[in-house]
Amino acid sequence: MDRFSFLNAAHTEFFAQLYDQYTQNPDSVEPSWRSFFQGFDFGMTTYNDEAPVQQIVEFAANNTDCSLVSEKLQKEFNVLKLIDGYRSRGHLFTKTNPVRDRRTSSPTLDIENFGLTSADLSTVFDAAKVIGVPPCSLQDIVKRLQAIYCQHIGVEYMYIRNPNVVKWIQDKLGVNDNQPNFSTDEKKVILNKLNQAVSFENFLHTKYVGQKRFSLEGGESIIPALDALIEKAAEKGVEQFVMGMAHRGRLNVLANIFGKSTQDIFGEFDGKDYDQEYFDGDVKYHLGLTADKKTRTGKNININLAPNPSHLETVGAVIEGITRAKQDKYYADDFSKVLPIAVHGDAAIAGQGILYEIIQMAQLDGYKTGGTIHIVINNQVGFTTNYLDARSSTYCTDVAKVTLSPVLHVNADDAEAVVHAVSFALDYRMEFGRDVFIDLLGYRKYGHNEGDEPRFTQPVLYKIIAKHENPRDIYAQKLLSEGIIDATYVNGLEKEYKSTMEVNLEASRKKDLTIITPFMQNEWKGFEQVTDVVMLNKFDTSFAKAGLDSIIKTISTLPSDKKFINKITKIVTDRKTGYDNNTIDWGTAEALAYGSLLTEGFDVRISGQDVERGTFSHRHAVVKVEDSEEEVILLNAIENKKGKFGVFNSLLSEYGVLGFDYGYALANPNALTIWEAQFGDFSNGAQIMIDQYISCGEDKWNNQNGIVLLLPHGYEGQGAEHSSARMERYLQLCARQNMYVADCTTPANFFHLLRRQMKTTFRKPLVVFSPKSLLRDPRCVSTVEDLASGSFQETMDDTTVNKKEVKTLVFVTGKFYYDIVAERENNGRNDVAVVRIEQLFPFPVEQIKAIIAQYPNADDYVWAQEEPKNMGAYSFMLMNFDLVKWRLASLKAYAAPASGSYTRAKRRHADAIRMVFDKNLFR
Repeated sequence: MDRFSFLNAAHTEFFAQLYDQYTQNPDSVEPSWRSFFQGFDFGMTTYNDEAPVQQIVEFAANNTDCSLVSEKLQKEFNVLKLIDGYRSRGHLFTKTNPVRDRRTSSPTLDIENFGLTSADLSTVFDAAKVIGVPPCSLQDIVKRLQAIYCQHIGVEYMYIRNPNVVKWIQDKLGVNDNQPNFSTDEKKVILNKLNQAVSFENFLHTKYVGQKRFSLEGGESIIPALDALIEKAAEKGVEQFVMGMAHRGRLNVLANIFGKSTQDIFGEFDGKDYDQEYFDGDVKYHLGLTADKKTRTGKNININLAPNPSHLETVGAVIEGITRAKQDKYYADDFSKVLPIAVHGDAAIAGQGILYEIIQMAQLDGYKTGGTIHIVINNQVGFTTNYLDARSSTYCTDVAKVTLSPVLHVNADDAEAVVHAVSFALDYRMEFGRDVFIDLLGYRKYGHNEGDEPRFTQPVLYKIIAKHENPRDIYAQKLLSEGIIDATYVNGLEKEYKSTMEVNLEASRKKDLTIITPFMQNEWKGFEQVTDVVMLNKFDTSFAKAGLDSIIKTISTLPSDKKFINKITKIVTDRKTGYDNNTIDWGTAEALAYGSLLTEGFDVRISGQDVERGTFSHRHAVVKVEDSEEEVILLNAIENKKGKFGVFNSLLSEYGVLGFDYGYALANPNALTIWEAQFGDFSNGAQIMIDQYISCGEDKWNNQNGIVLLLPHGYEGQGAEHSSARMERYLQLCARQNMYVADCTTPANFFHLLRRQMKTTFRKPLVVFSPKSLLRDPRCVSTVEDLASGSFQETMDDTTVNKKEVKTLVFVTGKFYYDIVAERENNGRNDVAVVRIEQLFPFPVEQIKAIIAQYPNADDYVWAQEEPKNMGAYSFMLMNFDLVKWRLASLKAYAAPASGSYTRAKRRHADAIRMVFDKNLFR
């Protein structure tokens, strides 16, 4: 590689300024540069000079004729190369680690590695202009580069491809040589917040010896950083903040940033029972909070800390969804008004794959939030694992490079540097609407928790930590030396803070119960929490025929001035044909459900892989113009539409996207928020979100959520990975009043199910095992009247038989109903009735009891399922269906959900059907 090849990618502005100066007055530039430009002009006389600056760069980079490049000019180029070295690699030589020596990196930034020597230190170089100063000596240039790039803040950004962004960063870093410059009052605020952080931990450590709290000690500087971030962001117009973090330091943040009453925190430490019987709660360092605050300058802000489980980094997806919901609802024209802040641990951000999924969402239309500020509380240890065993990358934050986001590595002992870095991050986010990362390099004073012994695994490190001063005392010494405070100042702050804590502790211990305030209740006014008894009530989901007539006209009419492929034209116009013929199929009923809700003022959001068209080509919520691929969304053309409709093909992610959509539903209960799996069994890629949030979020955190999961399910010979949505797993999670689980068999019932989700005064997650082959099955249709005046049916009795003649009463859910009925017709078995259970949870016991009573002569009761015995609803029915003695008709137990052989799968399916009609085949 040529020694000047680096010039191809940098310093064009520097060359432009010099060349412009040369063209106006050749004698005004240094002689070596004048000779260079004269050579350049001579060499370019036969070429087009439309882009002289770029040609200068190429000329300099590619020229090997030393007669054209004098020694002095070569030195100038070497200085430029040195500057590039600091910009691209300076972060490797910083003083950012408070308790460990840096790993050595090679080559170093010594001037000798850039073709310079100590003899050049006093030489004045024009290249100094590149770092924003007039021509000066190499010694001064190096001094400034050291100050900007190699002190307590290390910056990574040279991989960013947008030169305007790079220049903005360089200009920003050049202000005061990237060093903090705070007023006396600002310094006292930083010290006060540090004192709160340190005193809070000391108080808890004294009063609750050995109790887990996941102390912030070693990373206390995040408290003044968050305080400054919120204050400065409010000044820049941010009105709402959505924050997610793991357990490390969470209690400190709740108390000292969010203003949570320490009385409530002490009540949680004392292990008191809750004030609500139906609510089981969670450990104190998982709870969230919403607060309305006024900044020190009088700005009103809303701040939110989302609750989260111990599963690290899951909450990152949730806060992005919350943020986007708030932006869509309140600030659709200015996403910068809501700021997401994600606080990570070093081991988690490096090790948890969901971070990659979240970061890949950052610039996607359906998921972007205008930039997230990521802060890593870097303990340099993950539980017991050293950082060298925790990642292969140089930094825990290297995932930031996926989206070309800048990273600032900061020494957590230097509180001013930390606040300075946060200010930079905020300015960057507000300027460019993109993510930015802060790596807060500190330590963990104790083990993973306060009862753990870290010296088992890091004895050397913890000898250092034991002797290390906390950030407050380090900063207090600095301010004392500056004459800003006296020797009694910190003691006064600490005494005052702890006095308040003592008062609150005494008050807390007079209370018998702990009160948990639900997160984000400002968004949930008018909604109530209910039991499973209320969930089984009938709700009015009817919708006037005249309204349906209007909607069907819109969603079946393509713009006449645009050309579409013939297949899509037929699919869209067939909606109206089926409607007029009272043979409404699944896709049409679904679209009518969305349209009806939109006219009533509800928003609708659909997200997931391939949801715009639908995996099985049934939805076509977005259609493309043939020649231009312009997108047409017919639901957005509905007359008198009051709600917003959005449908978004997601990245190929389940875990992160479902977490995002859960957060979206959490922040907007008036939006029908749907996540659809490409195939139902793929939802197990999001199992953590299902287990830790969807199934138990209300029980743990008092948070309702109306997220809808559409999980395509059905045995149609497509193999082990495209048959089962793992119904058994969802049913196993069902208890008390936590969610709805449904497996519908008609378009109308699906229509009413979706509408019910919005028409109640409460919200519950809804899991739907949606069809595949039934999407186009001519037997699976509904009438206009079914939609207009009907309601959701938890059960569907068999209306085709003489009930007195029935001997065998079969209960079934989903597509298997049609297979059994077809076999009954083939065999002429009028003594068999087939009852559909459309809602599996809450289980409609009273409805089923009433149905059974209508079959006086039945003596053979069957639960039939197409899934193997160890899967499907069988185990759930054993627990919940004890009204009669019944037998099972299903496949045998298998390890895989289905066979990969179509012939074998078909044979097994037929065997399960035969078992329905022949009790002697029971096994």
